[in-house]
Amino acid sequence: MTQERPAAIPDTPLKRLEDHAEFVTRHIGPDNDDIGHMLDTVGIESLAELIRTTLPPSIQDESGLDLPRARNESETLERLRAIAQQNTLMHNMIGMGYHETVLPPVIQRNVLENPGWYTAYTPYQAEISQGRLEALLNFQQMICDLTGMPIANASLLDESTAAAEAMAMLHRVNRKSRSRQFLLGPGVLPQTVDVVRNRARHFGIEVIEGEPGVLLEDGDFFGVLLQFPGVDGNIPDYREIVSRAHEKGALVAVAADLMSLVLLTPPGEWDADVVVGSAQRFGVPMGYGGPHAAFFATREAHKRAIPGRIIGVSRDAHGRLALRMALQTREQHIRRDKATSNICTAQALLAVMAGMYAVWHGPERLTRIASRIHRLTSLLVAALEPGGIVPESDNWFDTVTFQRSGEEIDRIYRRALDAGINLRRIGTNRLGVSVSEKTTRAHIATLVAAFTGSETAIDLAGPDAALAADASALPSAMQRCSEFLSHPVFHRYQSETEMLRYLKRLENKDLSLTHAMISLGSCTMKLNATAEMLPVTWPEFSDMHPFAPLDQAQGYQQLFRELEAMLAACTGYDAVSLQPNAGSQGEYAGLLAIKSWHESRGDEQRDLCLIPSSAHGTNPASAAMAGMQIRVVRCDARGNVDLDDLKIQIEACAERLAALMITYPSTHGVFEENITEICALIHDAGGQVYLDGANLNALVGCAAPGRFGADVSHLNLHKTFCIPHGGGGPGVGPICVRNHLAPFLPGHKVIAMDGPHAGNPAVAAAPWGSAGILPISWAYIAMMGRDGLTRATQVAILSANYIAVRLADAYPVLYTGRSGRVAHECIIDLRPFKESCGVTEEDVAKRLIDYGFHSPTMSFPVPGTLMIEPTESESLAELDRFIDAMLHIREEIRAVESGQPDSPLKNAPHTARDLTGEWPWTYSREQAVYPDSALLLNKFWPPVSRVDNVHGDRNLVCSCPPIEDWIEEGNGSN
Repeated sequence: MTQERPAAIPDTPLKRLEDHAEFVTRHIGPDNDDIGHMLDTVGIESLAELIRTTLPPSIQDESGLDLPRARNESETLERLRAIAQQNTLMHNMIGMGYHETVLPPVIQRNVLENPGWYTAYTPYQAEISQGRLEALLNFQQMICDLTGMPIANASLLDESTAAAEAMAMLHRVNRKSRSRQFLLGPGVLPQTVDVVRNRARHFGIEVIEGEPGVLLEDGDFFGVLLQFPGVDGNIPDYREIVSRAHEKGALVAVAADLMSLVLLTPPGEWDADVVVGSAQRFGVPMGYGGPHAAFFATREAHKRAIPGRIIGVSRDAHGRLALRMALQTREQHIRRDKATSNICTAQALLAVMAGMYAVWHGPERLTRIASRIHRLTSLLVAALEPGGIVPESDNWFDTVTFQRSGEEIDRIYRRALDAGINLRRIGTNRLGVSVSEKTTRAHIATLVAAFTGSETAIDLAGPDAALAADASALPSAMQRCSEFLSHPVFHRYQSETEMLRYLKRLENKDLSLTHAMISLGSCTMKLNATAEMLPVTWPEFSDMHPFAPLDQAQGYQQLFRELEAMLAACTGYDAVSLQPNAGSQGEYAGLLAIKSWHESRGDEQRDLCLIPSSAHGTNPASAAMAGMQIRVVRCDARGNVDLDDLKIQIEACAERLAALMITYPSTHGVFEENITEICALIHDAGGQVYLDGANLNALVGCAAPGRFGADVSHLNLHKTFCIPHGGGGPGVGPICVRNHLAPFLPGHKVIAMDGPHAGNPAVAAAPWGSAGILPISWAYIAMMGRDGLTRATQVAILSANYIAVRLADAYPVLYTGRSGRVAHECIIDLRPFKESCGVTEEDVAKRLIDYGFHSPTMSFPVPGTLMIEPTESESLAELDRFIDAMLHIREEIRAVESGQPDSPLKNAPHTARDLTGEWPWTYSREQAVYPDSALLLNKFWPPVSRVDNVHGDRNLVCSCPPIEDWIEEGNGSN
């Protein structure tokens, strides 16, 4: 990865890049002429001058990025193909929460590979997210039905972190117990044990592993975690255990295999309090560990404590049925260090896929799939039994474990490996086998030969002579009797014609990057190029099991090494961990690295974290999760950290200062002049600097946090490095650290990782997190190259300043930095309009929908404002279209200020249905829905009017409404 250090290229014209970097000119929206016009508008000569006069001199880095030159799309894909082909694809029967599955092509092509689904933003603006919300509501309904619980979220990051969230929630809500002990039953996935233990340590919770039936007799526990079925395949009847736990004042969480619940009694029917797990095997590729949607289901009583997002049913302004994200006040930007979790990114795109898998198959075909998996497992057992090879347990669903001598286990494992099958080694004398949706009778025959050493072909293609037609190894008392997936949505779309139309119908209800720019400040909604997305579904990347032997994953290992080097070059840090599978998890992992470093030096008393008042809400939530105490540092009138208050806080911390968490550029959208001094003050006091990398799109190629004073940053690959937001996830949040923190990066207990950190506890279920989407960021960096990445930063900053200048006469720009400029985003202040005429930021946000735009970030970090981030990938024409819409809206505000009796601002957004009925307003239909003539060529129609958030929270319904409700309201989607 080492390259010659390039000479500084302060202002490279695009034409000089085109010979070897044609992708750069396609990713960056404005061309040379556009950039010239924008520079003139801002009042500056060149991009180089823009950077020199906007960034503080103390952080500017003109040495260039230590990266190769840009590759074009075909070169990049060819190189990635060569890397992918170093992975060896086997039939994986390892299990442990990851299984081979069949992704229905109709879902692959129309959801996973469809930018209408993967480029949408988190559905905070419900009126333009109704399709995604309905798909996620289907996911919640599926989870509720299969788990037997009344309420579910949509969704969490992976099974292991979901289990850790369950532990934390049970500790909060259990009013009957003062205990700080949490019991892990036998058979819990080893990666879950690792993640739960790590989380528990920082919450002051003691984790005890053992047999619940024994330990509950004399122990005092606030909660219990049970695995169902166990990692070894056993299916215990836990009903008595749950009853006994409740008698002893403990609450019970169950980590369940979703496919098994098609045939097994759901935990909700045996009185579990929480059910968690992964929806991966519902049509989502393994992807060497992710991304996959985890689920979390619980009792109604805990609906306001459940972590993650809940999709709820509400009404719009006309009383019609509408969906929304419910209970949004639980989000971290509101509750901060009092947040119930630091989870911010959900796995929305993957939850949509898993829910659609259930819609596509319905209960009958799901039952057929689950029954076939179980029957093939039983067929393997029956074929081995005559030779005296019997599993440890008398019952199973899809997994059986065998115990033999170490030498025999080694021979069996090697024979299976030679035949193309991965099994699970358990110590020296045990072997696990897990059957999946992709397992065939041929695989079973191969396994029988591997176990017996017989060279004779075994015919399993005919009738199962040794297996009765009704044979079942499921305990009779635990077989499912209740119905599931009875809602019509799980029965209506099982022809491809109907499914295709349903997916398109939902897609058409949502605004995504396929329609318009999404100018969300601090969220960096930019181009996710098709070439970057293609490798995600290549089998060599998508079909790898995360616990496959490392020698089968050499392509992935090379991809990781190269991507880590790329990210280190972009940030100036020394080491990288790719494990955190969300920005929030990156924050948590970075703080744990800081905490462990202090402990290694004997400074266990350092437990205070300073956080500016402008910080992202996940910052204080993450610090609380890491077991740190939080002190808030004030910001001054210009949005910068108040240095005087910082010094006071540092002095007050004395020897307890652990870290400062700071976002740079600041959450207020400016480059703080004193950042290097701030870092020095923290270091002089013995602390560490955590620099939130959410705004790295304003730094790459121009300044490097690892070189101007920070010790650790998380990077949102779904922002700066082009992994799509997917309607609210997947996210990836790797952390970059300086050398002294490298020994404290996350490790993994299942897969041996390289480096001094290998034995450290994990923060996520898979060793390299959501590895399956890392080729996206690798491809982006490869195609942009060292000069293109710098150019992207320059144009992102130019675009934000262009918008700020053009809007400044209409809307006050709240914060500016050097030379009166902003960073990559700007905040406009709408509070004066609320005072002058009652128009709010919400009114402007909803009116923008009529103009075909998603609103900028609303009321964060300052209530009553909009934070705008245009990114580098939006063209000048699109920037001007957005600016024109905002200027038109300003005129509409003036009309209200002048006494207009009613305004489209107050009634926005306007739907097509509004046009067909009585028109109750004094303004015209044309002004309502075609306020700009350009909309006559391309109009996005919101499916619902303004959604009533209060009604939805007061009347929380988070399962699919009856089909009659949809029909009565005229939505007709289901």
